[in-house]
Amino acid sequence: MPDSEKPQHVCPWWLGYLLASPVRRLFAKPAKVLSPYVRPGMTVLEPGPGMGFFTLELARLVGESGRVIAADIQSRMLDGLRRRARKSGVLDRLDARLAAPDSMGLADVAGTVDFTLAFAVVHELPDAALFFQEVARASKPGARLLFAEPRGHVTDSMFDAEWLAACDAGFVQVERPSVRRCHAALLELAGR
Repeated sequence: MPDSEKPQHVCPWWLGYLLASPVRRLFAKPAKVLSPYVRPGMTVLEPGPGMGFFTLELARLVGESGRVIAADIQSRMLDGLRRRARKSGVLDRLDARLAAPDSMGLADVAGTVDFTLAFAVVHELPDAALFFQEVARASKPGARLLFAEPRGHVTDSMFDAEWLAACDAGFVQVERPSVRRCHAALLELAGR
């Protein structure tokens, strides 16, 4: 099914509280998923961060010299994310941006991103190809992208189509890491 015909679903803002709940950490370990890829001083992009389940860990991992760019289309999600980042002492590392449905508005950071985490977000976007092209433009050559989709929402063929869109944007597969209950791929932006 072409992206233009995909039914659109956006996670309701109020569900962000549940997704960021400490109870979720009993089943999903952000540090375990992210620590192999994120280092101090990096610039990290997280599209669709919700209220920050992964964002806060990203901010800890990039350290005081790093930066996390979190782009979401819902201002209420970003408000919750900022509150949680302030409480966790990492607000100064966070660049929370209100995005449009068709663009994250990243022209000012072109070629600066070291790592992107796209966790359970691509299937909600109106056009996966445009998304991966925008991530590629924001990324440095050699930047990595960890892209994971929930098996309960995304079929094998849907994930494969998203993966192909990422490859068409210039990413190449590095590995298929194991992420609980998800399809996942670690990709790298080929040198330009």
